[in-house]
Amino acid sequence: MKKIIATDAAPAAIGPYSQGVDGGGIVITSGQLPIDVSTGAFAEGGIAGQTRQSLENVRAVLAQAGLGLENVIKTTVFLKNMNDFTAMNEVYAEFFPCEPPARSAVEVARLPKDALVEIEAIAMR
Repeated sequence: MKKIIATDAAPAAIGPYSQGVDGGGIVITSGQLPIDVSTGAFAEGGIAGQTRQSLENVRAVLAQAGLGLENVIKTTVFLKNMNDFTAMNEVYAEFFPCEPPARSAVEVARLPKDALVEIEAIAMR
């Protein structure tokens, strides 16, 4: 049975979707924009700051389900500009220092609110 995940520690959904869904054995987060919930604005610091904030938001959604980043088995990173891949990757590596999950990274034409990055994750219990 699925359970909707909602937390004030991550940005609220800006449409008809949930921050995450707990499917019992797996938890799937929606794409997390780099919004700092304390300010309601994008994190400063360009792609590095936005990547860090997106991953902190992923972490917050997972925490609400009782999981951590160590439970993540797959992520998808959506980049506004693939030229930001190296800078994104450096920050991403800080969050997954060993046994990183599988990952896809794709460049997209545009992200919600003109973000530089959006990250979603699948985690396993």
